[in-house]
Amino acid sequence: MPELPYALERTVIIRATPEIVYHFFTDSARWATWWGPGSTIDATPGGKVYIRHPNGVEVHGEMIAVDPLSRVVFTYGEASKVTITLQPDSAGTRLRLQHEFADSTQRDLHIQGWRFQLSLFGNVTANEACAGAQAAIDAWFAVWQISDAKERDAVLAQIAVPNIEFRDRYSLLDSPEDVSAHIAAAQRFMPGVVLTRKGDIRHCQGTVLADWTAGPISGTNVFLMNPDGRIASVTGLTNPPAL
Repeated sequence: MPELPYALERTVIIRATPEIVYHFFTDSARWATWWGPGSTIDATPGGKVYIRHPNGVEVHGEMIAVDPLSRVVFTYGEASKVTITLQPDSAGTRLRLQHEFADSTQRDLHIQGWRFQLSLFGNVTANEACAGAQAAIDAWFAVWQISDAKERDAVLAQIAVPNIEFRDRYSLLDSPEDVSAHIAAAQRFMPGVVLTRKGDIRHCQGTVLADWTAGPISGTNVFLMNPDGRIASVTGLTNPPAL
């Protein structure tokens, strides 16, 4: 390989655990969801790397090094090298990309390409991390009908992080204990009101929108999902009353 004195670098936060992120460099099916149908990867030193972009452009490379859960290095075409490092982060995974080139023109041509590809990557990895988001959100709505405190606390412990935040017009909460007590108060002062999801959820990189109804009231909740699939925060928005 020729000397590679020119490099572009980019660091992004991926809202998925390092285990999930790393699997997208070791599994051809996942690799193809990022690059395009037909793309394959052999994550062993000397293994073939093949990218087939949706527009038909093909790139061939070879795996140089693989450090499980932390680093992959591969050639990209005949005259460039890609190094991707992964580090745990409170929001998921910190991914650092370095792409080295033989000339500055080729480097500059790839800047926007990587900006776009890493955006796609952030989505496909978060989609896998949040594959159970709809079930977790349905459990969140259902817990508002659980009258038994121990049962309610057990569900919250399963679907939410220990420092879950909940915000709406009547809430400023930051723990499952606060949320559970708030639910008990809602059941006392608004008996018979049932909170249910309306329609499918909408998800992008760990942020989920879910419409809801509660009798004559309706609105949208904004959920922030933890990288492990649990609910990290909920913000409730109520629709204005119909005229």
